[in-house]
Amino acid sequence: MSPKKAAIKPLKPFPVKHAFNDLLGIELVQTHRDGVTIQCRLRPDLMNGAGMLHGGVTASVADAAVGIALYHRFHGTRRFTTVELKVNYFKPVAEGVLFARSHLVRIGSTIVVGRVDMFDEDKRPVGLAVATYMFVNPHR
Repeated sequence: MSPKKAAIKPLKPFPVKHAFNDLLGIELVQTHRDGVTIQCRLRPDLMNGAGMLHGGVTASVADAAVGIALYHRFHGTRRFTTVELKVNYFKPVAEGVLFARSHLVRIGSTIVVGRVDMFDEDKRPVGLAVATYMFVNPHR
């Protein structure tokens, strides 16, 4: 992490504990009316062979941003799962923190579409994702 910048202090308590999110070190930064902002501090075990954040980590953070937003939106009362994830990578991230700001674009009776803007600690765009989720219990 660059000495001039620091990760944003995460909110406490985290709204949902998930072992995979914990493994990645995902932290909730802020809740919004239409989504959330989360962060993932880069560390050596999350990097690829070129010394950049692994694309799978970036995709997982984007996916988590929409999932956490849905959990927050429905206060943990709905079950859902990812059915599609599309990620556009703009530039690699080699140090610091990856931020992901999700926007719940469309919430239907069975399908949800979310957009995720990803940026580094200097607020430079590093990627964009679109995630589609399906409610497991759509008739609730």
